[in-house]
Amino acid sequence: MNNLKVNLASVSDTIRSAISELRAYLNRQILGQARLVESLLIALLADGHLLVEGPPGLAKTRAVKALAQGLECDFQRVQFTPDMLPADLTGSDIYRPEEGNFRFQRGPLFHNLILADEVNRAPAKVQSALLEAMAERQISVGLATYALPRLFLVMATQNPIEHEGTYPLPEAQLDRFMLHAVVDYPDRASTRLIMDLARSEALEGCELPPPTCSVTQDIVFAARREVLELTLVSSVADYIAALVDATRRPAAYSSKLAEWLRWGASPRAAIAIDRGARALAWLGGRDYVSPEDVQTIAPDVFRHRLLLDYTAQARGVTAQDCVSELLRKVPAP
Repeated sequence: MNNLKVNLASVSDTIRSAISELRAYLNRQILGQARLVESLLIALLADGHLLVEGPPGLAKTRAVKALAQGLECDFQRVQFTPDMLPADLTGSDIYRPEEGNFRFQRGPLFHNLILADEVNRAPAKVQSALLEAMAERQISVGLATYALPRLFLVMATQNPIEHEGTYPLPEAQLDRFMLHAVVDYPDRASTRLIMDLARSEALEGCELPPPTCSVTQDIVFAARREVLELTLVSSVADYIAALVDATRRPAAYSSKLAEWLRWGASPRAAIAIDRGARALAWLGGRDYVSPEDVQTIAPDVFRHRLLLDYTAQARGVTAQDCVSELLRKVPAP
C-alpha cells in the first residue's frame, strides 16, 4: 500500500511538472497577457471553451497557436466571414465519380484545438453548427453524425471595436462558452519585450519556437481528473450556488441588482465556476478550493451570461458592475 501511495505521488508530480512547463512556455511566448494564458489553461484543464474579446494585435491567435505547440495535438484556425457556410466548418459529402458514391470529407472542426477568429462575423447557420460541436462534441451532416476528438477546445475571438457586418452571438451559444476573457493592451515594459521577441523570431525565421517537450493528451486527461478530485468543501459549494442564485433572485440580495438584471445565469454557470475554481486552485499548487478561487473565476463565468435591463445599459451599467455587486452582497464563507 505504501508503494502504491509513493507511485501515485510520483505520477501526480510528473503531471504537475508537465503542465508547469507548458505554462512557462506560454508565458515566454505570450508577453504581457498572463491573464489570457491562465484562462487558456483553465479552459484546457476544466474541459471547457473560451471566448476572448479584445482589440486586434493582442496575441489572441498566437496564444492558441502556442498552446497547440506545447501539446501533442493538432490545431486549426478558421477565419469566420459573412459568406461562410456550415459545411466550411463541418465538412460535407463529396461525390467520388471513380467510386460512384459519396464520401464524407472532414472539415476543420475535427481538430483538437480550434481558433474561431471573429466568430461574430458568421451567420446564424454557421454559429449553429459550431454550437452543436461545442455542446455535443459531435457534428451532423445529413443523416449521419460524427464524433469529434476527445480533446476538443474552441477558442473564439471577437473584436469589440467593429460592429458593422457582425452577427451578435445568441445567448444559447454564449452559454456554451465556459469563460469570457477580456484582454487589454500590454504595459510599456511588456511592449518593449514584445518588440525584442518579434525581432528575434524574424532573425531566426521561426514565429513560434517549439518547447523543449510537448505535453501528451494522456497527461492532459490525467490532470483533468486531478482537478475534478480536488477538495471543495460544502461551504464553498454553497457559496457558488448562492452567487448563481443571486443572479436569478437579485431582489433578495441587492436592490441595485434587482434594478440592473433582466435575466440570470443558467446551471452551466455554477458548473463552470466549480470546475474553473478547481482548475485555478490546481494551477496554484493547492489540493483544495478557496472562496478566493471562486471570486477570481466568477467575472469570466458571469460576464457573458448576465442579461442587463435596458435602463441599466442606458445608464452605462456593465456586466462587470453586476459581478462586483454580487461579490459584495453575497457573503463568502
